[in-house]
Amino acid sequence: MLKIDGSRIVAGDQPVVLRGVGLGGWMNMENFITGYPGTESQQRRALRRVLGDEGYTRFFDRFLAAFFTDDDAALLAGLGLNSVRIPFNYRHFEDDAAPFELKPEGFALLDRVVDACARHGIYTILDLHAVPGAQNQHWHSDNPTQWAHFWSQRHFQDRVVHLWERLAEHYKGNAWVAGYNPVNEPGDAEGTTIGPFYRRLEAAIRAVDPDHILFLDGNRYSTQFDQLGDPLPNCVYTAHDYAKPGFVDGGPYPGTSRGEYVDRDRVEETFLARTEYMRRTGTPIWVGEFGPVYTGDPARDEQRYRLLEDQLEIYRRHEASWALWTYKDIGLQGLVTVDPASPYAQRVAPVMEKKARLGVDSWGSTDAGIREVMQPIEDLFEREFPDFQPYPWGAARWIHGHVRHVMLAEAMVGDFATAFEGVGPDEAERLADSFALGQCEVRKTLAEVLRQASAAGS
Repeated sequence: MLKIDGSRIVAGDQPVVLRGVGLGGWMNMENFITGYPGTESQQRRALRRVLGDEGYTRFFDRFLAAFFTDDDAALLAGLGLNSVRIPFNYRHFEDDAAPFELKPEGFALLDRVVDACARHGIYTILDLHAVPGAQNQHWHSDNPTQWAHFWSQRHFQDRVVHLWERLAEHYKGNAWVAGYNPVNEPGDAEGTTIGPFYRRLEAAIRAVDPDHILFLDGNRYSTQFDQLGDPLPNCVYTAHDYAKPGFVDGGPYPGTSRGEYVDRDRVEETFLARTEYMRRTGTPIWVGEFGPVYTGDPARDEQRYRLLEDQLEIYRRHEASWALWTYKDIGLQGLVTVDPASPYAQRVAPVMEKKARLGVDSWGSTDAGIREVMQPIEDLFEREFPDFQPYPWGAARWIHGHVRHVMLAEAMVGDFATAFEGVGPDEAERLADSFALGQCEVRKTLAEVLRQASAAGS
């Protein structure tokens, strides 16, 4: 069983640096990863409506079976990677209409990937990525608004504690599970609930499973740790380390992105600032998410690979573990990407084009096509509400969140459903097969960067 020894993760008396990927888009779906607009729940309702119950069930059953198999685990092991972070949505375990009644299907899905990774010598970290009431303000917590109600509702918190007690009971003694990542990217706007909640959750898990590591994300999307208090025993505190030049609107590297000049030194300064709590408290460093998106422009993508190489070298020197975001998607960021000629990619292509044109996805698009809409709203807020700085990132991103990623995204869910009109149950299964490794493409340059980083011991 892995455990904490000072600033190191160890197996027995041997140090272990976790090097791996996040399995985004599988048990917690995200719009830029699989192509839909809005949130996972909105997408699922739309597909059930157009595919019918049988087609819907067969599509998602096949999707969940094909997305990650032994072949995928073998690919990662072949690159020298030794860990996979598995994000999951609470809805796989519990229905809102039946709180505290846990479904065995969720455990079975997790078991399948945990076991596949174990067969290839890969640790897994279990990551609750979407909780009841939403723990942050954005789409990846399956949040259709910009309000994180989890932090103000004891009922939601009770359900998460109950779920983790059962997960801890289920995985107690499983040494291939590196540990539990109880809440992804918290966004506690007041900052007063997260510390006491972590302490409550830690005590509840330890009462069931005293051995597994807890990987605890900082507040404000895993970048702020001063509200957590002193470190808890056998816990790793988790920083997320996305660099400005790696975003879809990022500039050249080195160069200016979002008004700031970023070079290798600046990347390291940002990393050191984000991990100050860990270094001050003498606890291990795990970068739970990081990584650029790719544009399809060879020159720009070469700069993104250089950025990634610099980050990995920085992590190696500071003995930080890491999990690249993300393993598989439809072409923006994944190590493995769905073939653009695949049946699924072809079917959703018109939706993807419209999403890009309207800037709907937060992660995968810009507002270049709708500046005539956004500029007057931004000007209005600057003129009428100059001191309005909502949590977590201020007025401009709050405005874009409401207009592009909530309002336009919700309106586009119907477009996504329309793309599947006339699809029968058999075809629905074949569409889901587009995510099987044998029908996908490996991003070769990225694979080589990861292989070299693993060989260098980073």
